[in-house]
Amino acid sequence: MAKKLTTVAQYAFFLGLGVFLIWWSLKGLTAEDRLQITHALEKGRYWLILPGIAVNLLSHWLRAVRWRLIIQTLGYSPTKLNTFFAVMIGYLANQAVPRLGEVLRCSTLTRYEKIPLDKLVGTVILERLVDTICLLAVFLLALAIQPYLYQNILATFFPAKEGGNGGNLLFYIGLALLAVMVLTFLWMWFTKKRFSDLVALFRKISLHIWQGFISIRALKKRWAFVFLSIAIWALYAFSVYIGFLMLEETMQYGLKEALTVLCAGTLAMAATPGGIGAYAFLVQKTMTIYQLSSGLGLALGWLLWLLQVVVVLVVGGLSLIGLPVYNKNRQKSS
Repeated sequence: MAKKLTTVAQYAFFLGLGVFLIWWSLKGLTAEDRLQITHALEKGRYWLILPGIAVNLLSHWLRAVRWRLIIQTLGYSPTKLNTFFAVMIGYLANQAVPRLGEVLRCSTLTRYEKIPLDKLVGTVILERLVDTICLLAVFLLALAIQPYLYQNILATFFPAKEGGNGGNLLFYIGLALLAVMVLTFLWMWFTKKRFSDLVALFRKISLHIWQGFISIRALKKRWAFVFLSIAIWALYAFSVYIGFLMLEETMQYGLKEALTVLCAGTLAMAATPGGIGAYAFLVQKTMTIYQLSSGLGLALGWLLWLLQVVVVLVVGGLSLIGLPVYNKNRQKSS
């Protein structure tokens, strides 16, 4: 019962955060902003949705191929299609509850490929570590090609109280740490966990991470793994660039802006279910760094978000249907 309450509370919190960010991003729009959004959407190049979908779909396929490379180091070789189906079902679950999809895609592959669940969890944790490194690399690249980006980010996201140039970063970090401590305490209280249980949980996570690093050492196709990781994130950036091309007012933006938006959007996807509210909000705030109006930034954010979510909902839904059918036919043929 306590576990169910914790899950419900977690979902309610993150969904509530998403709804709050939707309200927050809309409340400040002026009549001129709304008019700009209307005109921009009326002139949108919506035929670019097709290549946008293709790029997103290709990135998901490459992610499945990369995950399969890691799994093969454990002595198992799932089919590419089963791995892809599992990845898309995981993404679909993340639209409801953040991080739920990581567990679901492992259990899905366990069911159809008979791979131990705990081993798969270790590979997913490794994937997330690699993606974190890739995100950091993208952010550093964005900083390298945009000398004043760091100061602009501070001024935009962490404004000083007296109209300074963004000096409240430490305050926000402290606030975030306090929030983590409060949420941890509430989780322990609701689930009736002790400090020793928390330590055991961290040990378990650390063990999975260690198993993941061991699997990297056993990779037979390391350069293929590196290439796939770079290709996945390059496709993410290209998807953002396609979003720029959809609106006449954002056509002038290129690689450097796409990298910055990619970093913001990635963080947003982890903040709320499927990035709802958070994605458009962070893109809106990020694009003000490049002198794009709040209204157009919000329109761009919702376009980019919808492009990703539509692929996940449609392909994830089809994966739920196709997975049992594919494996039934596979059993018959074998």
